Amino acid sequence: MIKRLVFFTLFTFFLNAAHGQQILGAATLGLNTTQVEGDEVWDGYYGFAKFGLNVGASAIIPFTDRWSVSLETMYTQKGGYQRPRFSKDRNGAYMLRLNYAEVPLIIHFEDRETMTFGLGASWGRLVHMEEYEHQHLIPWETLSGPYETNDFNIIIDVRFRVYERFWGNMRLQHSLAPIRQRQFSDVLGNEWTRDQYNQVISFRIYYIFNENIEPDYER
Repeated sequence: MIKRLVFFTLFTFFLNAAHGQQILGAATLGLNTTQVEGDEVWDGYYGFAKFGLNVGASAIIPFTDRWSVSLETMYTQKGGYQRPRFSKDRNGAYMLRLNYAEVPLIIHFEDRETMTFGLGASWGRLVHMEEYEHQHLIPWETLSGPYETNDFNIIIDVRFRVYERFWGNMRLQHSLAPIRQRQFSDVLGNEWTRDQYNQVISFRIYYIFNENIEPDYER
């Protein structure tokens, strides 16, 4: 019921906003580099080491020459990765795959038809999860395991024109709420708990189907 209400509200908003405006359609394809903030790493290894697919489509509604709003539907792969560190059965390797169907809503400011800057938020629904420790799959009994099925994110988005209707896109995402609360322990028996969050840097190609292009991209 809640999901239907959200989508009905967004649909009504875009329908009213688009009255008298040209709606632009776009397709995107790219790569995520991801990590899970809140992981414990004892040998200092840290970074965006997990790679995943980012693909989707969007509708863009310009309000003025400078401002527009976009609504996307995406399939995006997140998670975390740590390479093996030891030559033992418990070799320290870790892999987390979190695949989401995601709906971002972003406000964009355009600079001279060559670059746009966007700020927005997204809601993601977890559709697949796999977690490996020491290269062995953890047999969670549910689809989402210990992870939240919903992932709410803040988004910073930058696009720059590459050629005609092709744009390059870099996007930063961070979960607004924890995706998991995880308990850790050490060999001394100490235990502690940390909240975990998705962090994503995306690099994408963005193609706008019906964009009107001005000569030399000048106003």
